[in-house]
Amino acid sequence: MDNKYKTALNIKPPSEFNFQTITLAIILAIILTAANAYIGLLVGMTVSASIPAAALSMAIMSWLKNSSILQNNMVQTSASAGEALAAGVIFTVPALVLMQAWQNYAFFPILILALSGGLLGVIFTIPLRRALIIDQPLAFPEGVATSEVLKAGFELSQQDNNPKSLLGVRHLLQATGVSALFKLIGTGFGIFASGSSWVVPALSGKLLTNFSIQFSPAILGVGYIVGFNIAALVFIGGLIGSLIGIPLSWHLQTDFWLNQIAPSQPQLTQLQPQDWQQLSQLIWQDNRKLGVGAMLVGGIWSLVQIIKPVFYSLKMNLVSFKQFNAQNSPQNDKDLPLPILLCAIPLLVLPLIYLIYPLLNQTEHALLYSVIWVGLLLIFAFVFSSVAAYMAGVVGSSNNPISGVTIATVLISALIWFYLLADSPLSQQLGGLIVMFLASVICSAAAISGDNLQDLKCGHILGASPWKQQVFQMLGVLVAAIVLPFILILLDNSYGIGRPSLANPHGDFLAAPQAALMQALTTGIFEQSIDWLLIKLGALIAIVIIVLDLILKKINSNFRLHVLAVAIGIYLPLALAVSLFIGGLLKLWIDRKVRFKSDQEQAQQNQNALLLASGLITGEALMGVGLAVFAGFIMPLPKTIEFAEWTGLIAFFLVCLYLYKRSRDV
Repeated sequence: MDNKYKTALNIKPPSEFNFQTITLAIILAIILTAANAYIGLLVGMTVSASIPAAALSMAIMSWLKNSSILQNNMVQTSASAGEALAAGVIFTVPALVLMQAWQNYAFFPILILALSGGLLGVIFTIPLRRALIIDQPLAFPEGVATSEVLKAGFELSQQDNNPKSLLGVRHLLQATGVSALFKLIGTGFGIFASGSSWVVPALSGKLLTNFSIQFSPAILGVGYIVGFNIAALVFIGGLIGSLIGIPLSWHLQTDFWLNQIAPSQPQLTQLQPQDWQQLSQLIWQDNRKLGVGAMLVGGIWSLVQIIKPVFYSLKMNLVSFKQFNAQNSPQNDKDLPLPILLCAIPLLVLPLIYLIYPLLNQTEHALLYSVIWVGLLLIFAFVFSSVAAYMAGVVGSSNNPISGVTIATVLISALIWFYLLADSPLSQQLGGLIVMFLASVICSAAAISGDNLQDLKCGHILGASPWKQQVFQMLGVLVAAIVLPFILILLDNSYGIGRPSLANPHGDFLAAPQAALMQALTTGIFEQSIDWLLIKLGALIAIVIIVLDLILKKINSNFRLHVLAVAIGIYLPLALAVSLFIGGLLKLWIDRKVRFKSDQEQAQQNQNALLLASGLITGEALMGVGLAVFAGFIMPLPKTIEFAEWTGLIAFFLVCLYLYKRSRDV
């Protein structure tokens, strides 16, 4: 911690716990949880909320007397915890609905899964704080970046009490308004189309090509934040799935696909535009299996790459638990007491047993299977929380292989339960559900563990009390666990998650790609019904990408081929990949424009652009949730006007121009 911050903070010891801090932490946790849930279900990616939360917190707290940098740190700790838990839930819980564990999203089961998984992730990583942050400090890039934002805001607040001057907060709030207005005019009033698609049957119908784009400021913002490399790889995946996969599949299986829309197999010249659109959609849905195969190999590869860190993190966590002693530490180096943490574990497991026991009770060995399920839960939660925490310190939370961790959980536990239930007539019916309940808890634990260590790293730099941060982390988990079921219910009723909603069966729905992948894997394993042809082809594509990436690594190339990014691009609609790519291009363009400026100006512009992109994500996501409430409780949303595709295209171009122009303000 820098001396000037010590001096400034020690003039009057700041209270990290007070009513205003807790209230603001809860409010921002709710807002950012809702936003991240929406955007994660839409594009299968989530973005860190720490910096936007820190900026918003500083803007609001600056209006209050005696607010401090440490209070802002506590607020962003809770808010980012909500964002992280949202990722863990949306990657897995929708699979339970797709597998018909529930007919609709149920509040209490989701609450139990999210709360238990999130708190287990916090508990299992608290002993790692000293080992990974103090004894052998890792990078924790998001934690360091957030501390720099908070310190910069502190410096500005000493010079200017105007909250709009803090770190371009006006950029964040303004971009939030622009994006929310775009979503309101488009979806709420039907003035803009959500996207545009062109299906072109060439060579007298022998070649079927299509192109599409989604008009979404939020996806544009995600593309900017993930950068050109990742956005380009997702776009390449989209090209593989749509511009290559659809024409190739149509050429090789023309008769088969014609039979899907008309058993009489009409002549190609007799097909209407809507028939070509339907054919394109059917073929693309089938081609998503390529993405399943690629994500499967990519997830396994991401874990293979971290075998050494896995063993190291487990060793560190075991040693840390043995040496854990919070009582003999100074105030700013105390963790929550270990006895309390250990006593909390069975309290978190009991509701999970209540949730899973009705399924296991249908088998012949309900008690034995319950013990095995709980044992696997605790082992996987401990192992993968440790792994995710360590990897967050090495590569950051944004690059943490949470999807790979969840895929590994699904595969290992599915093989175990497939063996255990092999003789049971209920194997196909129950096996997949048992595995997905387990995976939902593990994914939530792994997602929150990396965020916990990032926040503790930020607090360590600023001189915060670790045990107080851990309490705020748990507060964020609690708030998010309560809010997420409501959000999922609203979004599913209004848009549909993983499949069209009953209210709008022919409309666009939220893809939930990771959850759909988990559902496909577990169902296929227990029913032995996986269509392996396209999955194997997708796996082969992933292997080729991995080999090419190793070559690029060998020659020290700046551009790398991240296999999971390509796999997600194959699985997602091309329209999303195109918008994401445009955001990545804007990032590349803006970076090149500022490369000749001073380091301070570059840092300021990068920060401005980051907050603008975060605002675009937050505004559309929150308005999307708000419109879901409107459609669910008041009246259906209107249909789009006749020229909505053109108005949407023009409006989307203006948003791109706004991001480019505004990001260059210093």
